[in-house]
Amino acid sequence: MKVSLSKNRTYLCDGNKVIYTMYSTGGMYHRDSKTGKKVSYTPTGTFYVQAERGDHFFNNSLNEGANYYTSWLNHGEYLFHSVPTKADGSYNLKEAAKLGKSTGSHGCIRLSVPDAKWMMENLKVGTKVQIKD
Repeated sequence: MKVSLSKNRTYLCDGNKVIYTMYSTGGMYHRDSKTGKKVSYTPTGTFYVQAERGDHFFNNSLNEGANYYTSWLNHGEYLFHSVPTKADGSYNLKEAAKLGKSTGSHGCIRLSVPDAKWMMENLKVGTKVQIKD
């Protein structure tokens, strides 16, 4: 898996060959307090898919949830997941409209519902995930 935060795309690869491209939304940008540079809330680097995954979650502190999640860092802290859901389980259409167009997450990688479901069902633990700005 390769993720381009600046292009809002996630790529399923076979070696170096891209075999499927997904629209995605990564972390919002903010100024780093030490360097003053704009950085994403999504960590960059090389990570590996972890065992944590499921059909849905809800984060009370953010008042936001999502469906079909797969962890890639800190065992459930950073995820691939669907576009956000509201407390009632409905999709947040305003946030969903950002998919493939702009940043918007708190650090996770948002995907379309079918893509998030496919990843939850098919990505093996240990799959390499490369995230770049």
